[in-house]
Amino acid sequence: MATPNGTNMACPAPMKATSNGAFQGDDPLHFALPLLILQICLVIVLTRALAYILKPIRQPRVIAEIIGGILLGPSAIGRSKTFLHKVFPTRSMTVLDTIANIGLLFFLFLVGLELDMRSIRRTGRKALGIALAGISLPFVLGIGTSFVLRSTISEGVSKAPFLVFMGVAMSITAFPVLARILAELKLLTTDIGRIAMSAAAVNDVAAWVLLALAIAISGSDDSPVIALWVLLCGVAFLIIAFFVLRPGLALMARRSFEGEPVKEIHICITLSLVLAASFITDTIGIHALFGAFVVGILVPKEGPFAGILIEKIEDLVSGLFLPLYFVSSGLKTNVATISGATSWGLLVLVICTACVGKIVGTFIVSRLCKVPLRESLALAFLMNTKGLVELIVLNIGKDRKVLNDQTFAIMVLMALFTTFITTPIVTAVYKPARKAAPYKHRTVKRKDVDTEFRILACFHSTRNISTLINIIESSRGTRRQKLCVYAIHLMELSERSSAISMIHKARSNGLPFWNKKHENKDQMVIAFEAYRQLSSVIVRPMTAISAFSNIHEDICTSAAQKRVAIILIPFHKHQRLDGAMESLGHSFHLVNQRVLRHAPCSVGILVDRGFGGTTQVSASNVSYKIVVPFFGGPDDREALAYGMRMAEHPGILLNVIRFVPSPGKSLKFDKSVIEDNVDHEEDELMLSEFKSTNSNKEKESSNLYEEMLVENKAEVVDALKALNKYNLILVGRMAPTVPLVNKTDCPELGPVGSFLASSEFSTTASVLVVQQYNPSANLHPLVEEQAYYGETSSMPDSPDGVPPV
Repeated sequence: MATPNGTNMACPAPMKATSNGAFQGDDPLHFALPLLILQICLVIVLTRALAYILKPIRQPRVIAEIIGGILLGPSAIGRSKTFLHKVFPTRSMTVLDTIANIGLLFFLFLVGLELDMRSIRRTGRKALGIALAGISLPFVLGIGTSFVLRSTISEGVSKAPFLVFMGVAMSITAFPVLARILAELKLLTTDIGRIAMSAAAVNDVAAWVLLALAIAISGSDDSPVIALWVLLCGVAFLIIAFFVLRPGLALMARRSFEGEPVKEIHICITLSLVLAASFITDTIGIHALFGAFVVGILVPKEGPFAGILIEKIEDLVSGLFLPLYFVSSGLKTNVATISGATSWGLLVLVICTACVGKIVGTFIVSRLCKVPLRESLALAFLMNTKGLVELIVLNIGKDRKVLNDQTFAIMVLMALFTTFITTPIVTAVYKPARKAAPYKHRTVKRKDVDTEFRILACFHSTRNISTLINIIESSRGTRRQKLCVYAIHLMELSERSSAISMIHKARSNGLPFWNKKHENKDQMVIAFEAYRQLSSVIVRPMTAISAFSNIHEDICTSAAQKRVAIILIPFHKHQRLDGAMESLGHSFHLVNQRVLRHAPCSVGILVDRGFGGTTQVSASNVSYKIVVPFFGGPDDREALAYGMRMAEHPGILLNVIRFVPSPGKSLKFDKSVIEDNVDHEEDELMLSEFKSTNSNKEKESSNLYEEMLVENKAEVVDALKALNKYNLILVGRMAPTVPLVNKTDCPELGPVGSFLASSEFSTTASVLVVQQYNPSANLHPLVEEQAYYGETSSMPDSPDGVPPV
C-alpha cells in the first residue's frame, strides 16, 4: 500500500489467537487470547481496588469502573506510549470492543429483566409529571448547549444527530444506579424513594426511545427516507417481538416450576434469542443492544424463570465483561483534549446545564405536586444520577462520528461528576429520621406479665428457621393470644443484578417490608406462614435488604417501630456434621455486634445445635429440658425471666442452677469483693419470684432450683459441662464471673456464652445468650422516639407498631 509521499506502508498482520509460549520465542502480548486475559485481569484488579477505596463514601461501583477506564486510557496511565502499545495496542481493540459489547448485550438483557413494565403502567400522576419534567427541560437545555458546542469545539458535525444526542445525554437518569443509591441511603420505601424509582423507570424507557431516534438519524447521511425506514423497521421488530417472542418466552416460563430446576434447553433458547434479536436490530441500523433489551423486557417476571436467568449470567457479565466496556470508553477518553479556557469553560457549562435541567425541572414540578421542600430537593439530585446508559449514548455518538474526542471527554466527565455528587448531597440535604413511639416493654422481665410479648426473630437462611420456630412455640406458654412474632429475613444488598430485582419487590412494601401478598414464594417466609396457620401465635413475616455493613439499622429500627421486647439473632457460626463450629463470615459477626450495641430492647444470640430437631414440633409434642445457669446481674435476670416464661408451657422442664462463690469471694474468685447491693437485692427478688411461682403450682413441680458452691474456675467449667444433656441453655451475656476460656473470638457472647458456644462444650445443647436492654448504654440510638398524644406510657401496643388513630 503506497502512502501519498510514495513510500510503502504494509498493513499490520492480524493477531493470531494463541501463542506457542515464551520458550518457543513467542511474546504472549503479540497474540489475541493471552493479551485479552491480561487486559481483563488488569481491569478487574484496578476497578475492584477503586471500588474498595470509594466504598466508605458510599459511591456506586459504576463510579469506580468509569474512573478505572479513564485511568487506563490516555488521560493517565495510558500517557505512557510504551504501556499503551504493549497492553492496549490498536490492533487488539477490535477483540476487546467485541467482548465488551457482548457483555453489554447481556447486561442490557439483565436490565430489561429487572424493568417491570407493569410498574411503569401503574405510575401515578405525581411520578409521571416529575419524570416528564426531568426529561423535557434537560433535553431542551441540552439542545441549547449543542449550539454552543457546534460553534466552538464541534464544528462540522451533523446538526440534527448532534442536537438529539446532546439532548438524550443530558436527560438520562440511570435507573439501576439510582436503585442502589436509594437502597444504600435507606430511602427506597420513603415517599421520595417510591417517586424516584417510578420516575426513573419512565425516564429509562423514554431515554431508549430517544436514543433509538438519535441512532436512526445519525445513520442517515444521504436521505431522511433512510432514517424513516430505520424507524419503521424498528417499530415492526417491536410488534413482531411482542406477538411472536413474548408468547414463546411465556410458554417456557410457565413450564418452569417453583422448586424445580429450569430446563437447560429453555436457558439456551432464551440466550440465543438475545443474540438473534441483537443481530436483527443491528442489521436494521438501530443498535444490537436494543434487541437484547427488548427480549429482557418481554421475559415474564412471575415465577422462577427470570430469576434463574439472572443467576446464570449476572456474575460473569457484571463482574467480568461489563468493566471492559468502561475501559473501552476510558481508552477513548482523553482529558488532555480539554485544554484552554474555552474547553474548561465548556465543561463547566455542560455540567451546570445538566444539573440545572434535571435539578430545577424536577424541583419545580415536585413543589407543584406539594412534595415537601427538603424531599423535593433530594429528589431533584437523585434524578440527576447518570451511569451506564449515559456511556452507551456517548460511545454510540463517538462511533457514529457525532461526538469528537473533546466533546466526548467533556460529556464523560459530566456523567462522572453528576453521579459522584448524588450520594453526599442527598445525605446532607435529606436524612429521614427513623421515628417510633416510645414504649415501656423493652425486656422480657416486666411487672405486668399479661401484656403482649413481642419477638423479632432474624434469620439469614433456612438453617435456623426450625429452631427459631421451636423457640417461639416454647415462648408461647399459656398466654396463647399474647405472643406476636416478627420474622425478618435478612438479605444482603450486593452489586449483583439480582439485588435490583429484590429491590423491585421491596419498593412497594417497605424496607424492611411486609410480605402482605399471599402469593409470596419465599420458602423461608412460607415456613412462618405455615406455623402461623397451625398455631394461634401472630406471625408477621418481613424482609430486609441492605448491605451487611448497615443492616443492623433495619433490625433495630424495626424492633423500635414494632415495639418488641427481645431480638433473636443467629450466631455467626454454625455446627458442622463433625460437631465443630464453623464461621459463616466476619460480616455476620459484625452484624451481631452492632445489633447488641444499638438495640432498643433485649437481645438474644442463638447458638443453634438443632433445638427441637430439624423440623417444627407441634405444641402437643413439645418436650424440652431447659436450664438457666444463674451467676447474677441484669443479663442473667433477663435470661431467667425468659426461662420462666418458657416454663409456662406444659411440655417444658426448667432447671435453674445458681452458682454461689465461697464466703468472702466473688465469682471472679477475687478475695477483695465489692458487692453491688442493688444488683444483689434484685437477684434475690428474681430468684424468690421463681421459687414462689414454682411452689404455687397445684401439681407436682416440673421446675427445679439448686444452688452450687464453686471454689474456682475449674469447678464452674465442670458444672457447665454437665449441662450438655439439656436441650436449651439460657445464659446472661455479661455474667459477673471469671472468663471460662483463655482466648475467644466472640467477646459479644460474654464469659459464659463464649465457653458454651465452643466446640468442646457440646454438640447437642443449643444456647441462647441474652443481653438485657440498658437505656444508659445506648448513647447513639438509631430511632428517634416521638411521642403521640403526649401520653405514651399508657398507649396500647398495636400489632403493627403504629399508634391507634
